[in-house]
Amino acid sequence: MATTMFDGIDRIEVYRIPLTTRFRGLDVREGVLLHGEAGWSEFSPFWDYDAEQSRPWFEAAMESATREFPRMERSDVEINATVPAVGPDEAHRIARSFGSATAKVKVAESGSTHKEDQARLEAVRDALGPEAKIRIDANAGWAKSEAVKRIGQLDRAAGGLEYVEQPGRTIADMAWIRSRVDVPIAADESVRLADDPLEVIRKDAADIMILKVQPMGGITRCLQIAEDADVPVVVSSALESSIGIAMGLALATSLPEPPYACGLGTARLLATDVVADPLISGNGRLTSFRQDIDELGLEVVKAPEDVRERWMERLSHYAS
Repeated sequence: MATTMFDGIDRIEVYRIPLTTRFRGLDVREGVLLHGEAGWSEFSPFWDYDAEQSRPWFEAAMESATREFPRMERSDVEINATVPAVGPDEAHRIARSFGSATAKVKVAESGSTHKEDQARLEAVRDALGPEAKIRIDANAGWAKSEAVKRIGQLDRAAGGLEYVEQPGRTIADMAWIRSRVDVPIAADESVRLADDPLEVIRKDAADIMILKVQPMGGITRCLQIAEDADVPVVVSSALESSIGIAMGLALATSLPEPPYACGLGTARLLATDVVADPLISGNGRLTSFRQDIDELGLEVVKAPEDVRERWMERLSHYAS
């Protein structure tokens, strides 16, 4: 077995993959693949996270590389279509391409107007039909008074919203907004960036929790949070390769049957992948299994040396 700076890890690879559509301000996704006795895992915090903010992502990767996935309660899960902040024609195409009966639509992004958000939602409703479920993700992009106004307008534009994700910037804002709207509120940043992820529930600031394996520190911690939360949870990705999405699927399939579709369909946003059979669905469902890398495909997306060095320097913060 080869040795690395981490016990139990025998191989480290760094990837760099273009995105098919600009997402979260990114055109390219980068990350690290770790191989251990249990298989491959992923460490891919966004680069605006510093080393300490990235530590839970590393802990999640180490756990999944060195420990078997938990026992599954079912083999597959329903997923939502993920629609970035694009124009209505592109939103229509993306929504239909997933084969899903649920869509999550990005709104309130920098550079996108409210009229554009409305047009995007109307296009997604047209693409999926009247019975589809549509949720929106504001990524804390609104002030609290604006959020109340926009949620009502976008609820009408969408023909009804399933829920709105992270409409406020703080937990106090989220509680204020929740008390003034009829649409259920889901917490993402208020969970994954909090010292105490359950605070948002104790303060009546959310109806639903979004759980992402990497930012939350691993599958085991997510399972404990889901048990303690006593509210529905939605398992979502952090725009990972299929290696990282497999970690999310392992969590989702080990939970009791979720009432909401999972946000694990984002491999479709990558121009290519590090596995031979990417986790891309055409029927709105994904099956959980431990992924292995495709060596030929990995050669195509291996990061250049300067990018690799930057990621290896980040990893060095966690070496004992």
